[in-house]
Amino acid sequence: MAITAVKNQEKGNRMIQVRFFAALRERAGREVLEMTLPDGVSTVGELVSWLEESDETLGRALAATPCRMVAVNEVLASEASDIEDGDVVALFPPVTGG
Repeated sequence: MAITAVKNQEKGNRMIQVRFFAALRERAGREVLEMTLPDGVSTVGELVSWLEESDETLGRALAATPCRMVAVNEVLASEASDIEDGDVVALFPPVTGG
């Protein structure tokens, strides 16, 4: 089942934005995904698991990038971090300087 961007402002929907960066963006074939937060998903880790199971392309992209960094609303976070309505979740491979 492919995930499509959802823009439904009905009462009770929890809208979030997921942003993909660097090699993960290239593997996912998209930069941003706007979606309703699924029932039962309240942490970044649960969101990632849901994305892996719900979209074949994203599942392959996330599996190919098992070590990744996470930010929620532009603040570094972890997969245990809570997500709420209106949050922006960023997923990206680890980076190094040089």
